[in-house]
Amino acid sequence: MLLVILDLGGIFVFALTGALVGVRKDLDVFGVLVLAGATGLGGGFVRDVLIDATPPAALADWRYLMVPAAAGLATALWHPTIGRMERVIGVLDAAGLSLFCVTGALKALEYGLGPLPAALLGLTTAIGGGMIRDLLAGRVPVVFRAELYATPAFVGALIAVIGTELDGTLGAPEPVVVSVAAGTCFVWRLLAMRRGWQAPRPGLRGGGSAST
Repeated sequence: MLLVILDLGGIFVFALTGALVGVRKDLDVFGVLVLAGATGLGGGFVRDVLIDATPPAALADWRYLMVPAAAGLATALWHPTIGRMERVIGVLDAAGLSLFCVTGALKALEYGLGPLPAALLGLTTAIGGGMIRDLLAGRVPVVFRAELYATPAFVGALIAVIGTELDGTLGAPEPVVVSVAAGTCFVWRLLAMRRGWQAPRPGLRGGGSAST
């Protein structure tokens, strides 16, 4: 039940970001709902297919469809108000990233994957929906830019996996492991946004410069 609650929370906040992109791209209500659903459900859908958790939760549980639909409709109706909450949306996106990296990793563990593959699937769950959203909207995916986005998600997933695997040794209950893992990703992402931290980029050779 904890994983389901976290999953639905992550779907809702990610769906809000997808719907807002749709509104700013001047899409109709259907387009806004499609981007909301793709953003909220895309990463989890890919994860479930890869671990053979079929049918995916997005198709087997009505709540997984209603949550992004509600987020999309709310954004379509009140987008001027939501659009003015740019900083809040950024925080919500960081929260969704944190929740998805943990729930994706833990679900992969439940289906028998090893620690590293489970962490990678946690990363896939966290960034998959955003990548699909940006590609559908004709934008360069956030994960391909220099800003720190995927790294905090992978570290959060890795902490969740290690904490769960060492549960018997550390004696830490699952809510504590989840909180530490998601909190690490969330704080790291917020600090990166606030301070402009960026991932290393390859330097240009020959003294030339490139414009983007």
